[in-house]
Amino acid sequence: MEIDPRRLRVLHAVAVRGGVMEGARLLHLTPSAVSQQIAQLERETGVKLLDRTHRRVELTAAGRLLAARAERIERELADARRELAALSGRAVGRVVVAAFPTAVRHLVVPAIGRLAVDHPDIELSVVDTEGQAALRELRTGAVDVVIAEQDAALASAATAPAGTGDRERRTGIAVRTVLEDEYRIVVPPGWAARIRTVADLAAVPWIAAPPESACGQALARLAAEHALTPRRAHVCMEFPAVLALVEAGLGAAVVPLLALAGVPQGRVAAAALPGVGHRVVSVHHRAGTAGPEPVVAAVVGALADAAAAAAGAGAGDAGG
Repeated sequence: MEIDPRRLRVLHAVAVRGGVMEGARLLHLTPSAVSQQIAQLERETGVKLLDRTHRRVELTAAGRLLAARAERIERELADARRELAALSGRAVGRVVVAAFPTAVRHLVVPAIGRLAVDHPDIELSVVDTEGQAALRELRTGAVDVVIAEQDAALASAATAPAGTGDRERRTGIAVRTVLEDEYRIVVPPGWAARIRTVADLAAVPWIAAPPESACGQALARLAAEHALTPRRAHVCMEFPAVLALVEAGLGAAVVPLLALAGVPQGRVAAAALPGVGHRVVSVHHRAGTAGPEPVVAAVVGALADAAAAAAGAGAGDAGG
């Protein structure tokens, strides 16, 4: 019995993604091509690997057994790439990074520049995906690195620095905090003189972030802490749009310092209010018992360096 290991990779993709169509998306193949590869693998092994009698295609017992073997082979290949990189001193390969827009601008783009010098054989690909959707893509292999954010008050072991061994061994996902990004409450310049406390914002309209975002979490926290009921007049995810609405006099907003980098003085005013808090920006990636693959480790290091540079630059408070 001859088994083509390339077809095992196709079966593994179907297993981790839970279906032929999702497996095809992961491998950048058509569903028809994936089905043909599985059919050929069934001919090679002489057993049925997919149960096609249900509405949703599922792996048979033999399919699950072979997919588990395929996963072990993938781990062995990862170890081989790690050992070869150690021998040659070169990290080679493609890494897909999922990130939110401010992270792309201030962390990923500088990291690409650093990698071009230090690791020219790494190809970095960026996808604009965030939140739970990005973490699902990481767990199932569609992306290699996720940059995530969370309000620090809600941060848990999920955003602890890498090295919190027990969690990493359980999940196969390592997490490294790279930036603690302070919030500012920004208001139209004409409002600044009358904003002295959070209570002064009780009656104003807000440009709110979606509730699952770090800034959305921060506004909900501030509302609970100060017994406010914010009037969410607008909901925006992108910080340029948020700042444009604030500048137009349409409301106040919670934004991180990173979003204010490069914003011209006087466009908006950052109210000098204590206790607003900060968000945690973290890098998530897969890691085996021997750590991440060399290409992933190099990318994570470059992102951490970019975050340190961004923090050291001290993004200014637009409008003071």
